[in-house]
Amino acid sequence: MSQGDERGYGGNEPGRTDDAYSTLGGTRQTRTRLPGGDDDGYGRRPARSSRSLIMVVGVVVLLIAAIAFANQGGGRGSDGGSEKKPDAAGAGPTAATGTKPVQGKNGTIASGFAHDEQGAQSAAANYAVALGSADMFEKTKRDGILQATHDPAVVAALQTDMGQAYTPDFLANVGLNEDGSTPNGLTFVSRTIPVGTKVTAQGTDAATVEVWCTGLVGMAGEGSTKPVTATWFTITEKLKWVGDDWKIESSSQAEGPTPVNGDNRASTADDIAGAVQGYGGFTYAR
Repeated sequence: MSQGDERGYGGNEPGRTDDAYSTLGGTRQTRTRLPGGDDDGYGRRPARSSRSLIMVVGVVVLLIAAIAFANQGGGRGSDGGSEKKPDAAGAGPTAATGTKPVQGKNGTIASGFAHDEQGAQSAAANYAVALGSADMFEKTKRDGILQATHDPAVVAALQTDMGQAYTPDFLANVGLNEDGSTPNGLTFVSRTIPVGTKVTAQGTDAATVEVWCTGLVGMAGEGSTKPVTATWFTITEKLKWVGDDWKIESSSQAEGPTPVNGDNRASTADDIAGAVQGYGGFTYAR
């Protein structure tokens, strides 16, 4: 039996390639089975209209842009740190250090990190979580997060810039009320989950840390038109030792690395809302 016959394509179906893992157009994108009806015989729902797809993609881009904007800060400090070179045998180990998470809290955000490489990585991971949270969309909570995670020298200007970015029009575009609150009956989801960290530069009082993350963004609940989707990105944080703790001096964000999606059945909006409300997050330690 040929490979094409085994897949049931006969080798001649338009849009297919000879790659056993390929889908439409050879993009290597896997399909996601959605709950409910509207089945086309392959367990797939009919494609959305181009206008609907553009709207959903636009919302996700705006959410990611907002998180990236939150990570913009001031310039480098006097101790910029030297570039960290890999070990002679290759990249540094990725195993956990075994260090316990810090016990201190600045509001709800971890604080009191060690004045070393492990402490810088732990701080960067926890700060990425805070800056990617749903609280960033409410002014009072956002101002508190920026104050807890950033160098005091850049906080005031950053709070002003953020106030100009989170306009009523922007909030309405992501499905929120003009004040950043969530409409009744829906759950706004914005979570960042660190996958790993890497120090690229280290000095006595400065460090540059990359945090590879996956994120969940969207609106969950009955009647939601902006479903929760997953994103992958890397945040680069330039940290400064100030006030006996690591703080963000400036940062940036880039897309990926992004793995291939698994062939998982998407959960209902109510299931996602229940999971977000029922499962708590973590304090991270490298």
